[in-house]
Amino acid sequence: MFYTITSREEAISYLEKDVMPHPWHQAICLDDRAIGYILVKPESGKDKCRARVSYAVGVDYWGQGIVTRTLKVAISLVFKEFPDLIRLEALVEFENGASQRVLEKVGFLKEGLLRKYGFNKGEIKDVYIYSFLSTDKII
Repeated sequence: MFYTITSREEAISYLEKDVMPHPWHQAICLDDRAIGYILVKPESGKDKCRARVSYAVGVDYWGQGIVTRTLKVAISLVFKEFPDLIRLEALVEFENGASQRVLEKVGFLKEGLLRKYGFNKGEIKDVYIYSFLSTDKII
């Protein structure tokens, strides 16, 4: 679920298997250089009303409001690009207070704790699930 890329080979594999075929994956750029990404993965069929959003930015750019601003723009775009979309969901590790604050600043609602839900760095972690509906207001 969550992982850190630690080699060039892992980065290339991630780009080929996860990024390239992805329906909505955008780089976060600063000074014409990618510093992170935001992606939205819509479900299909009867579940096409919802999508999972995730994001990451390089550690040098943490705490600068970049992801918050990017997420606000992305939300507006994806609800326009996917007309059947009603609900965005985001999963955040229990310990990741910074990412929780990003989602809350944008207007996501913390719905609950999913115990022992996601695997990261060799451990099964508790995560919060957040949602943002097409009828919600971006803060």
